[in-house]
Amino acid sequence: MQRKSAFSRRLPDLVTEELIAALTKRTSFEFQQLFSVVHENLRNRNAASGGEEMLRLRAYEKLQNLVSRGLVKKTGKKYRGLTAAINAAKEAEKAAAAAN
Repeated sequence: MQRKSAFSRRLPDLVTEELIAALTKRTSFEFQQLFSVVHENLRNRNAASGGEEMLRLRAYEKLQNLVSRGLVKKTGKKYRGLTAAINAAKEAEKAAAAAN
């Protein structure tokens, strides 16, 4: 029998949230430009902690995860968000949250 813990302490993933927000704009970014936008937004939200290099590594890892999930298209060194795929993923996530 599986037990589900009563409390879920998972914080929202602010780095992925900011990456998606930046990539849903109709422009392509190189990673350096994209990181600058994400870092600035996180600093404005007072959520950029752990040092800039660590944040850069986390952002790159999360970006590659989005690419592998098919939400972001990588062409050469440029990244572009696929709006339809991102919206579909958000809807699926909402449906899964409502089911729990």
